[in-house]
Amino acid sequence: MRDPSLIRNFCIIAHIDHGKSTLADRFIEKARVIDARKMQNQMLDNMDIERERGITIKSQAVALEYEAKDGKTYTLNLVDTPGHVDFSYEVSRAISSCEGALLLVDATQGVEAQTLSNMYMALEHNLEIIPVINKIDMPAADPEGIKRQIEHDLGLDPDGALLVSGRFGTGVDELFEAIVARIPPPKEKASDQLQALIFDSHYDPYRGVIVHLRVFGGKIVPGQRIRLMYNNSEYVVEETGQFRIVLAKNDGLSSGEVGYIVAGIKTVSDVRVGDTITDATNPASEPLPGFREVKPVVFSSIYPLDAADYDELKEGVEKLKLNDASLVYDKDSSLALGFGFRCGFLGLLHLEVVQERLEREYDQSIIMTAPSVRYKLKLNSGDTVFIDNPSTYPDPSRIESAEEPYIKAQIITPVTYIGNLITLCIGKRGAQTSFTHLDEKRVELVFEMPLAEVLFDFYDKLKSTSRGYASFDYDVIGYRPTKLAKLDILINDKPVDALSQLVYEPGAYERARKVVERLQGAISRQQFKIAIQGAIGSRVIARETINPVRKDVLAKCYGGDISRKHKLLEKQKEGKKRMKMVGDVEIPQEAFLAVLRENEEKER
Repeated sequence: MRDPSLIRNFCIIAHIDHGKSTLADRFIEKARVIDARKMQNQMLDNMDIERERGITIKSQAVALEYEAKDGKTYTLNLVDTPGHVDFSYEVSRAISSCEGALLLVDATQGVEAQTLSNMYMALEHNLEIIPVINKIDMPAADPEGIKRQIEHDLGLDPDGALLVSGRFGTGVDELFEAIVARIPPPKEKASDQLQALIFDSHYDPYRGVIVHLRVFGGKIVPGQRIRLMYNNSEYVVEETGQFRIVLAKNDGLSSGEVGYIVAGIKTVSDVRVGDTITDATNPASEPLPGFREVKPVVFSSIYPLDAADYDELKEGVEKLKLNDASLVYDKDSSLALGFGFRCGFLGLLHLEVVQERLEREYDQSIIMTAPSVRYKLKLNSGDTVFIDNPSTYPDPSRIESAEEPYIKAQIITPVTYIGNLITLCIGKRGAQTSFTHLDEKRVELVFEMPLAEVLFDFYDKLKSTSRGYASFDYDVIGYRPTKLAKLDILINDKPVDALSQLVYEPGAYERARKVVERLQGAISRQQFKIAIQGAIGSRVIARETINPVRKDVLAKCYGGDISRKHKLLEKQKEGKKRMKMVGDVEIPQEAFLAVLRENEEKER
């Protein structure tokens, strides 16, 4: 058990790609947590996807031993946090387990949208913020200009900003000293009742759920009976320890410490991020504040490419759920694609990560239906229902009104791209609420727009329109009225349920047009004509036709009476008509993928 005055708990917060994980690598290197031969880039990112994309998906923690200039050895508990908006709740829990934060700003990019939102989150939790200007080794670095931004945009003291290079380790020693000097030690709680905040967890196939926690009061030791306050489940602690890249076992965790516990918990969903752990025999009177249920905002169905692989997909989804408690799923079925799962995600990045993990880690070949949001419908009977699946959409005559989720989108962009970005947002049904000049070069735009409009190609278009310079952050702000319609796709007058979508009615024609055009290119020609239609109810709003493969029945007619040729053509026509009545069009998997691929070249 350590003296709380020798503990510093801090996190690194920043916009995506401002160098959080690289700086964490330098901390680990300097503190000699791991043998130099075993060091690798993005040490705290242990998923292949995190390394390839250069993003952090799961928050990680590591305990660093540091001998300061005053001769004392301090334990610095670093919590590395995700930067993407989809994981903002995880960031808020990681922040609440610390007393200080390093606010990282890229010396070439400056203050961006998530830099602001993460700083406000840290201020809400009364954290001591140390501004750090990273990537000073880059040719385009402008530390003095960034200091002015820190003062003007963030309202922080620019003289207190430290200049570092996460890549080369420049300024890391001074940063260590600043953490010890400026970040306060954990506060002592008056009560000795156990209160520990869960800020993350991961699943070990042999030991069950390993809970990542910060102890705020009391102590937690092996053999102690604990209670998870959200669902009142009780367990006996088998092991406690600290994170030193590997799990380092110890004899207990006391107030102010960050570490892990193993308690034979077999179900990840029992362990909720933000929940409070207390002693079962002497429980705390109330949990730590800030806990909330994480609710999915984007929905999509997952099907195996081959219907015979359903059991393997089921096993893969169940295993993934053990590692990702925020994934919500239920059984689903489709006439076209067979059995699958309806899944809820925290956002589009979360959806992509789940898709990639299923394909890589669990070797699954899958099709995902077009992502949708959850709509709120008020029926004529007075009932209110929430739907996210086109198959559950009720008869339009029963619907009195419909509402869809809206977001507050914050975009920070160089002045050059303002016009194009405003046009993009208005085209996505956005309403501008704020326009602020941050300095002579950058502007902050705030729009309120439907979440459904952001799902498809908004982020790609934002980046291409601004040449990668604009940054984007959003919060869901509630439901607003909308005109909702169910778009059905019919192949030879037969609806294909897996291609149905819930759409904004005035934009339905454009969506239907794209879908039927892509299907026309993906479905192979048959002996008969194939009609591909997009329809709302009984009203067809878009159509493409795949012409039949024709056999030359006149090849054997050398001259002779024209009526003989007419007779052969009529016979062929009748045959094709009969074939169309009994023949089914087989839709290849590539056709589904062509329709559902979000970043289709035609949209760019």
